[in-house]
Amino acid sequence: MGNRYFFFLFLSIFLFNVPASLAQKEKKVSLWKSLNTPTPTDSSADDYYGSNAIRYEDYVYKKNIKTVELRDESFILTKAILSLGSEEKLKLSFDDLDADLKNYSYTIIHCNANWQPSDLMPNEYIDGFLDNSINEYRYSFNTLQKFTHYNVTFPNSTMRITKSGNYILKVYQDNNPENIVITRRFLVFQNKIIIESNVTAASIIEDRLFKHEIDFKINYTGYQINNPYGDLKIVLMQNGRWDNAKTDLKPIFVKDNELVYDYDEQNVFAGGNEFRFFDIKSIRYHSERIYKVTTDTLGNHVELYTDEKRTFKRYYSQPDMNGDFLIKIQEGRDSEVEADYCYVKFFLPYDVPFTDGNLYVFGGFNAWKCNTENLLHYNAKRFGYECTLYLKQGYYNYEYIFLKDGETAGDETIIEGMHYDTENDYSIYVYHRQPGTFYDQLIGIKRLNSMKQY
Repeated sequence: MGNRYFFFLFLSIFLFNVPASLAQKEKKVSLWKSLNTPTPTDSSADDYYGSNAIRYEDYVYKKNIKTVELRDESFILTKAILSLGSEEKLKLSFDDLDADLKNYSYTIIHCNANWQPSDLMPNEYIDGFLDNSINEYRYSFNTLQKFTHYNVTFPNSTMRITKSGNYILKVYQDNNPENIVITRRFLVFQNKIIIESNVTAASIIEDRLFKHEIDFKINYTGYQINNPYGDLKIVLMQNGRWDNAKTDLKPIFVKDNELVYDYDEQNVFAGGNEFRFFDIKSIRYHSERIYKVTTDTLGNHVELYTDEKRTFKRYYSQPDMNGDFLIKIQEGRDSEVEADYCYVKFFLPYDVPFTDGNLYVFGGFNAWKCNTENLLHYNAKRFGYECTLYLKQGYYNYEYIFLKDGETAGDETIIEGMHYDTENDYSIYVYHRQPGTFYDQLIGIKRLNSMKQY
């Protein structure tokens, strides 16, 4: 109490007795008020480990569950996407920090293009059992943090998927579908159209140096679309983020069997910046972004070098994974059970805290969510934002994102800046609801990159 009193007494003397211009005085008064005003919590942000009511999104419902991954079984750093009728499989993996053996099961739920349950019955999109047990598990080995690692691969011989579209993978405990543990989104597609697309600089002159425009055409020769303005739904995504996805685009015009989507604004994304990174595959040796590593009875502690605001800095090219992460240990053979957990500390200097929203550490490691776990808190003594995340060893991309109160799409440009030169991945998803049916098919997918045309 006494230290805080003398701190603010000294600050008040400094703010109001040093000669300054009117503008400088106003800035200091604003700083004084901000230091005495608690940083608000955005009511629209996810309450991590919140209610057990199902959410049709990527979500973790239990505090003991960490490092959830849903990827193509055959390739590292892939999205959760399957081709209908193929031999492709997805692998779900996660850690239970209780380090005991639990009875986990899973099922899948078909959703419409807006990620709400479709009108299909489970036996209309599942061939086989409607739910299965997760039987593959292993205990951590030679780690300070004990955990049980679970894996399951699907579709499999007992559960096959018969319809394209959006799906939720639901994991629950003790044979109780209401006791939900994890939900994860995945997509099943069946290409029935041809998508021609490219990424260009924004058409609007003042945005050309900062934003990417995704123009595309849909050729549906040989496939019947009666009402392209009402039966189709288009989704544009950047780096796998759902929060800022562009939806409900309508064709500008139709010619023969071709739909043209060539907008100036509706299909534009901020270029952002290359992702920041840190490497904790080893806790014995310090990588480029690691300032200090310590180990005590509580576990491993990793302090990153102080970050900096990049809003007005020149673009600097560096390779990244477009926000993704890779679980990996350098001193071991089996990263799934030998990679340990670390308390990773972030710090971003910032003169005055935001009063109309919050900052978050953002990336694929937390499924591109803004929640209480990755919320940054303002430290008035250090004049900056800080937080600590409990992460498994590996290589991580991240950025700082601002979420304004009452909004759902985060804005990375406030801290990271935006450049046309930035390399980003983009995806185009085309959904179609045929007349007389009760679900949205995913009839086309196209992947693009702002620096590579393929």
